[in-house]
Amino acid sequence: MSVALNNPLASLEQLETTVSRKDGITEELEEDLRNLGSELIESAGILLKLPQVAMATAQVLFQRFFYMASLKEFGIVEIGMGALFLASKLEECFVRMTHLITVYDILIRRLKGQSTKSPLDAFSQRAYNLKTMAIGAEMQILRKLGFIVHVQLPYNLMVNYLRILDLEDHASVPKRAWNYLNDGL
Repeated sequence: MSVALNNPLASLEQLETTVSRKDGITEELEEDLRNLGSELIESAGILLKLPQVAMATAQVLFQRFFYMASLKEFGIVEIGMGALFLASKLEECFVRMTHLITVYDILIRRLKGQSTKSPLDAFSQRAYNLKTMAIGAEMQILRKLGFIVHVQLPYNLMVNYLRILDLEDHASVPKRAWNYLNDGL
């Protein structure tokens, strides 16, 4: 990975031939899994009432990780949890591990079509396994990314442009710009 503008960027080769594709995962499946992982991060962030920047940071870390590692080796749930936990620290909106694993447990059960009426028992083996997965994933993210976890999101740049163009108080432009940025992530 090369570093530019304080943002580690993937090379063209990394974008075209990811580690997962080298491991035999099709481009379509990889895209579907990456999208699902990002959607899980967003859903968990909303349920945890995290700010948008924390969710966006987690999604960027998640995507960067899978340019360095294979989907055959690491699961989207574990890396998603680890990315969200790490992002909550980076963006100074720390989330308790118990809350994170409880929310992810609900999301996983929803995906599987299982009942979400009974909450996760914090002292169960499942809770212990999810906690271990999240902590291990956070360490793997840090290791694979070489501890380069600074994420420069486009929101501040957008606000600066709106101010320069004297559009920050416009009726629709700021909201539309914000929505485009969110859709882009």
